[in-house]
Amino acid sequence: MPSCDGLDLDQMYEAMDVLYYNAADVERTVFFHTADLLNLQVDLIFYDTITASFSIDQEDEEGPRRFGRAKEGNWGPQVVVALAVTHEGLPVRCWVFPDNTTYVDTVERVRKDLRGWKLGRSLFVADAGMNSEKNQKELGRAFGKYLLASRMASVAEIRDSVLSKRGRYTVFTDNLQAKEVIIGDGECRKRYILFYNPKEAHRQQKHRSMAVEVLEKELARHPDKKATAQWAIELLASKRYKRYLSISKSGQIQIDQGKIRKAEKYDGKWVLETNDDTICLEDAACGYKGLMIIERCFRSLKRTQIKMSPMYHWLPRRIETHVRICVLALLIERVAELACSKPWPQIRTILDGLQVSEFQTPTHRFFKLNEATAPIRDTLKLLGIPLPAGVLGLRSLSESQSIL
Repeated sequence: MPSCDGLDLDQMYEAMDVLYYNAADVERTVFFHTADLLNLQVDLIFYDTITASFSIDQEDEEGPRRFGRAKEGNWGPQVVVALAVTHEGLPVRCWVFPDNTTYVDTVERVRKDLRGWKLGRSLFVADAGMNSEKNQKELGRAFGKYLLASRMASVAEIRDSVLSKRGRYTVFTDNLQAKEVIIGDGECRKRYILFYNPKEAHRQQKHRSMAVEVLEKELARHPDKKATAQWAIELLASKRYKRYLSISKSGQIQIDQGKIRKAEKYDGKWVLETNDDTICLEDAACGYKGLMIIERCFRSLKRTQIKMSPMYHWLPRRIETHVRICVLALLIERVAELACSKPWPQIRTILDGLQVSEFQTPTHRFFKLNEATAPIRDTLKLLGIPLPAGVLGLRSLSESQSIL
């Protein structure tokens, strides 16, 4: 684009350095301006971490440039990126930590940095990876109140007591119901909130029925059902099918009806644990939805449209700044989604139709905007962005050649 003529790579790096040294003020100003503009509530803070890889020859003894094993299983240099967002999915602030930093070690830093932001009651919401007895104590000291997702199958108390507790669900929408479950008394008292999504339950039941049907056909194809057969080994190793299979005492592979019934207990259900007795089911439901939103935010960071890794920077400050730029891009994406009431892929597809063509006459060089369609005009109007001028970057050939 003509506005980028004469822009050097070194100038881009200098701009990254300016952002690095002023990151806290920039993030705070941008966030609160956006929150005021959209009239958003900022009393719920959702938090999660991911890893991002980058390129170095050797790691540092101290600092963020360390080798580690990513969640995907590969080994390489990477950092831990922590992100706090509102329940609408707007990034509040991000942090970059060395790869060996644990969840608990990040909490004190997050609490300290957000203390001066005056974010209402700052109820801390995180996924099941954050939920452990040690983390709960740290969160209680740092933030006071928390709302954490819980692993249903691996926690005996939830599996045996919470899911089987009788009581009516409160219906919020046709696909979200919730009820409170209290376990224990006094200091041992725990407050759980059990959610049920009928549509998701139906989807999971259908998915499981299809998987069992495939297994029945596959088992019927093989007279010899020894678990040591190659086809049986592949089924037992499959993430989709192994949960419904077992090996009999005689060494035969078989469909386990008990495992199927056990899986049915969890259909469409989600459990949150909180130490906040004042939070109502409706606010907890916002937390439930917010957990879904933050997971989508992190998926956005990992998708190609906001490509955070790999990053080809060597200096620690530019590694951190690269992450912050990606998070600002995520903020723009979420603001656009809220303004247009459409997911970002649809918005991007519409705006991709807005293009310019380069023209050159014997004396001049310029760019001409193509005709904007009605969807493009409507989208730009919702975003508060004026349509660009029809002709851009008009220059004489002698001027253009001197710049190039």
